[in-house]
Amino acid sequence: MSSSALGNEPQHTTSSPDDPAPHHPKMALAARIALLVLLGAELLNLLDQSVVLTALPAIQESTGAGPAAIQWLTTGYSLPVAIGLITGGRLGDLYGRRRLLLIGTVVFTAASLLCGLAAGPGMLIGARLLQGVAVALMIPQVLATLHVTFEGQSRSKAFGLYGAVLSIANVLGPVMGGLLTEADLFGLSWRPIFLVNVPVGLAVFLLGRKFIPESTARKADRPDLTGMALSALAIVLIVFPLSEGHLHHWPLWCFAMLAAGLLVLGVFLRHQQRKQDNAPLVPLSLFRGRQFSGGMAAQLMHGLLCGLFFMTWTLYLQRGLGMSPFLAALAFVLLSVGELGGATVAAKSAGRFARRLPQAGALVTIAAMASYGLQIHAGQAELNLLGMTAPVILIGFGLGMVGGPLADLSLAKVPHENAGAASGLFNTAIHLGIALGTALTALVFFTTTGGSPDAGPNRDAFITVLWWVGSLLALMWALMFCLPKQADNQAH
Repeated sequence: MSSSALGNEPQHTTSSPDDPAPHHPKMALAARIALLVLLGAELLNLLDQSVVLTALPAIQESTGAGPAAIQWLTTGYSLPVAIGLITGGRLGDLYGRRRLLLIGTVVFTAASLLCGLAAGPGMLIGARLLQGVAVALMIPQVLATLHVTFEGQSRSKAFGLYGAVLSIANVLGPVMGGLLTEADLFGLSWRPIFLVNVPVGLAVFLLGRKFIPESTARKADRPDLTGMALSALAIVLIVFPLSEGHLHHWPLWCFAMLAAGLLVLGVFLRHQQRKQDNAPLVPLSLFRGRQFSGGMAAQLMHGLLCGLFFMTWTLYLQRGLGMSPFLAALAFVLLSVGELGGATVAAKSAGRFARRLPQAGALVTIAAMASYGLQIHAGQAELNLLGMTAPVILIGFGLGMVGGPLADLSLAKVPHENAGAASGLFNTAIHLGIALGTALTALVFFTTTGGSPDAGPNRDAFITVLWWVGSLLALMWALMFCLPKQADNQAH
């Protein structure tokens, strides 16, 4: 692939003047350290999404937080992330991706310290909101910097490791939260789950400042403030009712907010059309290529099926099979082991198989889901953790083959000056998909169970979920035909 196709035109990107040239012998070590720092920043975000879950009972007991406050400990983190990803990505394009990553890291570290020192639920929720804002600045810079810093096989390996980090964080977060809370270090109960971010955040800042090369659009136009406000409003109006609607039995205000969100989204797109020649928040030219738009749609399906599967699987394991929370957690460990294996295969392939690798992952997952469904139907209440080990690991293995390659291939032809915006959009797609998937559980799962805690209805409902997830996987597989058939390094 030519450098122009990759967006390597020198007039659009700048790097730190003391960065070694690509052929310099020190480059390999510096690039490895930069990669570790970027993955460390991503790991901070992913861990703090889930580390709080196993600590919620201890937090509630020590702070006196009510059910609404406990709900906002997760929503207060995820909502500003979803709102700010597109804006954070574009700000990185305009003012420097390393700069925005470091600013976000400082804010995140300070917010984590505030979480650990929080005296009550109000302060804790406020600090979680601040964490979410910081993550919205940090995370788009990770994919964008990977895209503009690495090329060819090195980029594919980097994105493969990115997929492995996603897999590790899925199990490490809840496990770390439980262990640190149970250990009650220095009598601090749950507080170390946040305080541990402080030294890690400082390390990311210091090493990132030294080893991550700066990259930015050379012409730093003023940011599109109107576009930022419209996009934030549209996402709030869409994501909030999808996240909260099922908890309130879908009142009228949820549908009113969704309708208003779609209207604001239309106004936003119209505004972006008028701004295309004047530093828009979202360069609509990104969607002209089917590689990015198809990858975005596949990422949306990926988030949707994950949001639907993981929530209902937890309910099936504990209500349908009567597992304890500990055994249910072990089931997630099995799945994450499989994910790590699939991500490792993706990293070692270094992009040689292009779209065939994530498509193979989708097919493996479909087959494993079908096997799991037949096993549930045949075994019913007798199914135990050992019996489901093979299909669960295979489900994880297939999903692990998708994440990193899908990101790599979707962003491969994005011009470097738009890398942040594209990364923000790509990350927003999976957050929106998860919100949609969570909302879909009310239709697919709870209507079948009728709210019953009995084992039989929960098993039957989960079999229905597997049909839906299999269909979403098939749609994701089809959308990945928009991705390149041949790897860049083989296309010359």
